[in-house]
Parts: sequence; C-alpha cells; structure tokens
Amino acid sequence: MLYWVMKYVLLGPLMRLWCRPKIEGAHHVPESGGAILVSNHLAVADSFLMPLMLPRRVTFLAKREYFTGKGFTGALKRIFFSGVGQVPLDRSSGAAAQAALDTGIRLLREGQLLGLYPEGTRSPDGRLYKGKTGVARMALEADVPVIPVVTIGTEKINPIGSKIWRPYSVRVRVGEPLDFSRYEGLAGDRFAERSITDEIMYSLMELSGQEYVDIYADRAKDDIAESGRVISKRERQAAKEAGKSEKRMPDSKAG
Repeated sequence: MLYWVMKYVLLGPLMRLWCRPKIEGAHHVPESGGAILVSNHLAVADSFLMPLMLPRRVTFLAKREYFTGKGFTGALKRIFFSGVGQVPLDRSSGAAAQAALDTGIRLLREGQLLGLYPEGTRSPDGRLYKGKTGVARMALEADVPVIPVVTIGTEKINPIGSKIWRPYSVRVRVGEPLDFSRYEGLAGDRFAERSITDEIMYSLMELSGQEYVDIYADRAKDDIAESGRVISKRERQAAKEAGKSEKRMPDSKAG
C-alpha cells in the first residue's frame, strides 16, 4: 500500500512537478508476468523516476545498508525503502551474491517486474560501464523477457554527493524486449551469460547515447579515487607486462 501512496499521493506528484519526466516506449513493458527491466545508473534518482513513469510496480534489489541503519533515522529509511519496492541485497561474499540471484529469480517466477542495474553501481562519470552477468543468469533461470530502459538527465538532478535535488527535465526511454531464446538451457555457462550481458549493455548504449567503457564501474571508481582518472584496459595490461619484465630482470651489481 505504501508504494502506491508514495507514487500517487506523497512523492510522485512532487517529482513530476520538479523533474518534468517524460517516457517513450512504455508499451514495451508487459502488462503482467515476470520481466527484467535493465537500466543504466547515473544517480539515486533513477530508482524513483523510472518506476514513477510505469503503471506496474517495479521491485529493485537494493544494497543492504539501506535497511540496517540504527535508531529513528535507520527505521525511517527501512520503512521507506521497503515501501517503495526495494529488496535488501547483500554483496559482501560469494554466498551472499548467490542468495541475491536466488531472490531475484524467485521474484521473477512470482510474476514481478524486477529492476536491475547491470553495472552494479552508479556510473562515476556519466559513461556506461561493463555489465555483470547476474542479470543474464536470472533471465535464463526464470525464463523471462529482458527489457532495456534508460534514464536520461538524472545526473543533473541528483549529482553524486548532492543532498538536494535540482530541477531538470528527465526522459525515460524503454526499448524493445531482447530475445535470448537461443541460449535456452545455458544458465551457468559463463560464455553464454557474458554474451547476453554484453548484448544488454550494447542496447543500453544505443538507447542512452552514453560512451561505453569496457571495465567494471567499481574498478573505475577505484581508479578515479587513486589517480583522478579511469585507467584503460590497454594501460592496465601494459603495466602488468612491465611488472612481469621487472621481475624477470636480474639485479645488476657494479664494480
């Protein structure tokens, strides 16, 4: 009940006024049954504006920290994120990751609309980064359609580190469902899952117009924190080869 109250009474009308969102291609989302909405991720606002523009309830797998806060503020966050369709996701270990996959598959088999960010985290610089293969595993295991959705402009409303949203007109663009029937029975095959994930990211790149970077977003964040920029795969490989050469080179002694 809180989901619909937030969407149509409390939060939704304010967001429509402040962000002036528009949507294209909403007819690609099925009226019923399980499906995965895969999206780019530029800001926290994505998880609010994309569901706002779709008639069906969208459930997201959200990081566990939203649900584990202490005291009154923590309780409010827990109630809020549960009410707006978020399900806690533990990313601390391999076992936790498998539990998250199992949760997603269960929700899809129950006929829910599941929102996923294949990049795994927000883009640190507005570009689109390499997708993680969990989305492919869920699609194959649950046998549901995968629908690409992009939000455009949310980084203007809610830049990383900002606490107050700024007014800006946002667009939500929904693409045609992707057909992965040719991979039927290949859940768990890492080559099939990587191919599916790469196809998903290509469709998001086309819909959003973002530049694509073939490394993971969390690695890019580490690069930016350490050196102020994203290190390319070519530079990373060159550094690796240089390290090997140094190890092979014998110490020289003068005299």
